[in-house]
Amino acid sequence: MSTATVLSFPETVPAAEIPTVADVDRITAMSDLVLRNLLITQTYHLLSQALARKLGACSNWCTYAVWASKQAGQTIRREDLARLLEQELAAAPGLTRALGDVVAAALPFGGRVDPLGLRRAAHEAVLSTAPLERASDAIALGNLKVFAEIGREMARFLEACANDWTVDTGRLARFTSGLRPGDPPNGQGYLRRAFTHLYEARFAVEPRLRAELILLANLEIGFHEQTRLQPEIQDALNAAMPDRDELRGRLLDALFPRADVLLRLRLRLPRAVRRMSPLDRALDRLFDEFRRLLRRIVTELLMRLELPGGRVLRLGRDLAQSFPLSLQTIKHPDLRELLARIDPTPDTMRGTGADDWADFPDRMHFIADLFRGFQEDRALLGPPFTPEQVTALQAGRRPGGRL
Repeated sequence: MSTATVLSFPETVPAAEIPTVADVDRITAMSDLVLRNLLITQTYHLLSQALARKLGACSNWCTYAVWASKQAGQTIRREDLARLLEQELAAAPGLTRALGDVVAAALPFGGRVDPLGLRRAAHEAVLSTAPLERASDAIALGNLKVFAEIGREMARFLEACANDWTVDTGRLARFTSGLRPGDPPNGQGYLRRAFTHLYEARFAVEPRLRAELILLANLEIGFHEQTRLQPEIQDALNAAMPDRDELRGRLLDALFPRADVLLRLRLRLPRAVRRMSPLDRALDRLFDEFRRLLRRIVTELLMRLELPGGRVLRLGRDLAQSFPLSLQTIKHPDLRELLARIDPTPDTMRGTGADDWADFPDRMHFIADLFRGFQEDRALLGPPFTPEQVTALQAGRRPGGRL
């Protein structure tokens, strides 16, 4: 980059609207998971707006983070998970068969509860506070982890570099020197490259080059983010599963409400000191059925993204969006190289859907096409909350209405 480059840009963003590093740190330190998530979502929106005013009215990484954080908020508040669990547990045919097998295997021991009563006991165990809390906590941790690192660096970048009217390679170097070298999860080399490309995009005269630099930066941040999030995503997929022994104990209490002490003790003896009975095997099959069902439910929630205008993306399905004209043919060598590594179906949306959201390559393939296909969708730049909800958030209150 030439240090003599001078370009003309729209008016500067009012400083009061741009989140600072101190703002990010204050939100990060909050203990209220729900309010913290709502403020993270709103802060991403303000960061997205500030970057869009510098780079042009297109989606940057913070733009996508707004809607991902808002979706995460539903699980953090336990709205979507509890609702879907109740629906699925009531209708799953595999679970019905497994419950029937347990009841049949309990008859020789004197079990008298019917399948409906056993289902009710199982529902209470799965829908108890602890599993929902674990799922909520796993999503909240990931939400916080990304914001505390990338949200903070976005605020620092805006403070340090985004108001430059001429290219200042020294200022950019001082900013990137604060990022650790190396690959994620410990290194921040991808973030270093991403912020360099965002800075270049600000001074790019040719629209196609600017679009490619923004996409490159978005994907580099996304690669870093998703690598860092891998443990939290895997934890979230397993978080809603109740403890095996806890579920077994509740089911045995339902099956044998008046069982004598000796029978209760024998049924609860460790497997190492007793022979496996048909009831033990039926209970194991029931637990495995719960595990499959709950993993699918949580996966479905993680693989759902609501966008403005009532649009819902199912992350397990191919995207229907076409690439914008500026990104249909990729010329930038670094972007071509990165896409070649993370997009096995180049220049098409075919095969976009991720079969397993815990699978990193599957996830990055979807994200690559999501970022590329929606980069010029201006609806994504809209606000996530109403003015009344924003006023409540600014006052430190949980807003009313649909969040």
